[in-house]
Amino acid sequence: MSHKNPDRISEYEFSIGVRLTHWIRFIAITLLVVSGYYISYVFMSPEITSEPTNFMQAKWRLAHQVAGFVLIAVFIFKFYLFVFDKHSKKEWMSVLDFLSPKVWIAQIKYYIFMGPHPHLRGVYNPLQFASYFFFYVVLALICLTGLVLYAHVYHNGLGGAIYEPARYFEELMGGLANVRTIHRICMWIIMIFVPIHVYMAIFNAVKGKNGAMDAIVSGYKFVKEH
Repeated sequence: MSHKNPDRISEYEFSIGVRLTHWIRFIAITLLVVSGYYISYVFMSPEITSEPTNFMQAKWRLAHQVAGFVLIAVFIFKFYLFVFDKHSKKEWMSVLDFLSPKVWIAQIKYYIFMGPHPHLRGVYNPLQFASYFFFYVVLALICLTGLVLYAHVYHNGLGGAIYEPARYFEELMGGLANVRTIHRICMWIIMIFVPIHVYMAIFNAVKGKNGAMDAIVSGYKFVKEH
């Protein structure tokens, strides 16, 4: 009886911190999109009653704010992991692939079925790194505009503490109306980004056959031995 040696080995791709931030961010963004849409365009109303207790708008706003602060916390923690986590060195190495024209060309050829996947020094290919960098810029902007809007409603506690910086950014963006518009534009960008991100993740997993989708759950993907 002959035994074939596997041509792939498991490689630890994403730490538990990266995986948790990914899925918590996904849940928070989903809640923010639904609750934010309600706040802008009310699509349901509470049961009519004589008791002044059905503050539906306030409840949706609370859900939006809780999910927003969770998103801010996850964003800060992910930034901390990227800078200080030893395992995130692979993410830093993606910068070298991003700056390499050779890797860019090879990656594009791979996507249009004209060549093999290039060997990467980091976790992300150049297109992934560019899109993720843009995503986090948009994420930072939507969190910032959200805090500006929050400070204009709640003038005590955290709202009072950030009121002056919030006023500065409000003026920088051209007024509160512009802050709301930028906030909504960022939401639409994220809503467009997410399905493209899911499609490309599935594409890479199916074409590469390396468990790329599994890695964001288990942490491991399976790469060919070089």
